Amino acid sequence: MPRPGGSPGAEWKAAVMGWIGYIISLIITGLIVGALARLVIPGPNPMSILATIGVGLAGALVGGVIAGLIGAGWFIAIILEVALAALLVYFLTSRRTVA
Repeated sequence: MPRPGGSPGAEWKAAVMGWIGYIISLIITGLIVGALARLVIPGPNPMSILATIGVGLAGALVGGVIAGLIGAGWFIAIILEVALAALLVYFLTSRRTVA
């Protein structure tokens, strides 16, 4: 039974809008962390913008989990996220070059 003054689908719409906002924030975070990781690694990085976002997301997720497990603050979490994303950028770009 819907609450007075509310529509039956209002809660569903709010949940969907919450997920959309969360996904957009993940993409922006991934782009920022990935771009910072690319800046840390010297030399040319032939990665696309999607690869940068993917590396940034992976670094942010893993670094955030590690920071949460050790009880680190938000600043240490950001450093871990960028460091792990930079490590991923290093491994992804070093495998493409042939010596």
